[in-house]
Amino acid sequence: MTTLDRVGALSVNGFDASSAVGLSTRTLDLVERRRRVLGPAYHLMYETPLELVRGEGVYVYDADGTRYLDMYNNVASVGHCHPRVVEAVTRQMSLINTHTRYLHDAVIGYAEDLVGTFPDRLDTAMFTCTGSEANDLALRIARHATGRQGIIVTESAYHGGTVDVAACSPSMGPASVRDAPWLRTVPAPDAYRVEGDLGTWFAEQVQAQIDDLAASGIGIAALMIDSIFASDGILPEPTPFLKPAADVVHAAGGMLIADEVQPGFGRLGASMWGFERHGLLPDIVTMGKPMGNGVPIAGLVMQSSLAEQFGRDLRYFNTFGGNPVTVAAAQAVLDVIRDEDLVANSAAMGERMLAGLRTVADRVDSIGDVRGAGLFVGVEFIGPAGQPDPAEALRLVNAMKKRGVLISATGLYGNTLKIRPPLTIEAADVDLFLEQFARVVA
Repeated sequence: MTTLDRVGALSVNGFDASSAVGLSTRTLDLVERRRRVLGPAYHLMYETPLELVRGEGVYVYDADGTRYLDMYNNVASVGHCHPRVVEAVTRQMSLINTHTRYLHDAVIGYAEDLVGTFPDRLDTAMFTCTGSEANDLALRIARHATGRQGIIVTESAYHGGTVDVAACSPSMGPASVRDAPWLRTVPAPDAYRVEGDLGTWFAEQVQAQIDDLAASGIGIAALMIDSIFASDGILPEPTPFLKPAADVVHAAGGMLIADEVQPGFGRLGASMWGFERHGLLPDIVTMGKPMGNGVPIAGLVMQSSLAEQFGRDLRYFNTFGGNPVTVAAAQAVLDVIRDEDLVANSAAMGERMLAGLRTVADRVDSIGDVRGAGLFVGVEFIGPAGQPDPAEALRLVNAMKKRGVLISATGLYGNTLKIRPPLTIEAADVDLFLEQFARVVA
């Protein structure tokens, strides 16, 4: 494929009103009202958009009462409407919710609990409302600490939507990055296509961009990576292929920012945080989305020396970043992950899913690769000559929806299924997914 065939993250599995057929009167009315009042920048999913009105555990329900197995939404990491999260938010909302310039024991307690899940040197937390804000703050801290501006990301990365973070998200399209002379991109470390030692190869790609930033007089501030490479096509193995790249960044005086918004909080099964699979010690770790099970809280964890330097020289204030209500949700999520042993469940159910998918893949030629870690799984579709086949992936996405299962697609060419159910999924739900997947592929 050529670069013209590459797709942006927002166009993969996007609803196209111009080619939609068979929509109900209500759906047509909602789509038109949404377009009129919210504008065209918002995107809907699937050939026929969903109007979801309720969720429980790993299932969601549309306005007609149709039930869908949710194999996509990592935001509800401990399941939709988990009763402990609902109760914690309700209880705190009935007491007080205010801005972050007051003392609050629960906020401090959660920060202590959160940093306790990290290696010892990562001992200081800062809170935001969204993952985009967390990544934006991480860029500010890294640039201030290094005195340089250059950032390196993978060529189909997604890290968020603020001005600088959108520039670090090439999957959003070229318009997001064209005014960012400080940005450099590298090909993703795709073991399915790269021959030889993947760690050495990826480090060489990063070193070339470090050298280019130095030659341009910009210099390297940070390499920002999502350790599962979700928007690049879900690339989990072979660990620890990220270590050599981290080493060359540190050797050049740059920092490693681990974006754990998607792989964090036990999703990859082996540990709480995705970077741990690679034996890394990042300078800054960012998180969001699943942190509050849908309640808008995000943040970052870093070494205290970075926080002290940043706090001494610059100001930071976030009115709602880590307020008592959102922290109540986040604390409940962390407690549920531990109490329900969800990291181990992620590993076990992920292995069950991978085994089933590989059994299906052995029977068809259209599946080129099945890969994943824990409950973050990718299935790559290829054509007869081994070329990416996004049309088949998109067919699978919409055919599965018709059978009551929600997934999506991702990757540089949009030809890889993205499968990431809530961490609470059970064996019967995995088997239901595999049964429907086998029928649709066949």
